[in-house]
Amino acid sequence: MNFNAALRAAWSAHNSLLCVGLDPDPAKFPAHLQGRPQMIFEFCKAIVDATADAVCCFKPQIAYFAAQRAEAQLEQLISHIHLAHPGIPVILDAKRGDIGSTAEQYAKEAFARYGADAVTVNPYLGRDSVEPYLAWPGKGVILLCRTSNPGGSDLQFLDVGDEKLYERVARLVANEWNTSGQCALVVGATFPAEIARVREIVGELPLLVPGIGAQGGDIEATLKAGKTKNGTGLMINSSRAILYAGKGADFAAVARKAALQTRDDINRWR
Repeated sequence: MNFNAALRAAWSAHNSLLCVGLDPDPAKFPAHLQGRPQMIFEFCKAIVDATADAVCCFKPQIAYFAAQRAEAQLEQLISHIHLAHPGIPVILDAKRGDIGSTAEQYAKEAFARYGADAVTVNPYLGRDSVEPYLAWPGKGVILLCRTSNPGGSDLQFLDVGDEKLYERVARLVANEWNTSGQCALVVGATFPAEIARVREIVGELPLLVPGIGAQGGDIEATLKAGKTKNGTGLMINSSRAILYAGKGADFAAVARKAALQTRDDINRWR
């Protein structure tokens, strides 16, 4: 699957810019799933199947699986998404950042072991730390630029010459690193002014935007700042507000309602 082509197709086919983040926390699972050996896969599969027609992509966060020794369930989940919902790209949220042969192994982990269509990567070790991911044709490489957490300003807002560090990252990625058309950027919904600035710098480059829902990002401000001229260009992520909208046996149906409402709220400002 070519990530950027699949993303464009999903934007159109599902009329959606919504990315559902898959951050499974067993402590928040409904009672009927507690203690089941495959409960993480079962929970995420139910969410995926209930929301697939409302999203442009899914984004499993690797730490939530690895902390529970559930990497095999992550492999199973991504395989299920590809088989049951072909065409919906999967972003492995891993935020990897290392150099040389280690980065090559991280790329192999994301794309060969897990079968992800894209991976999040930390750009602060420079271009050579990103090239091993770009060596996988068609795979998406989504680089941290202006993150949604308050502490992101500690470094990302530093002056580096005549621009902020996050602006330099955006410029490097869009103008020098994206030679194969595989790159995208992470820009948090909690900073709409910076979303607008990044969009100004990078043109049509896709942006993964975390921070709506539980983190309080404003949908209207995000769309006005970040959408492209054709009303796309964004993967607006919501995780907890959808995953844990329901507490009972009907959790997947409740999650679907939350996903549809979020998609419609986004579309209102496209």
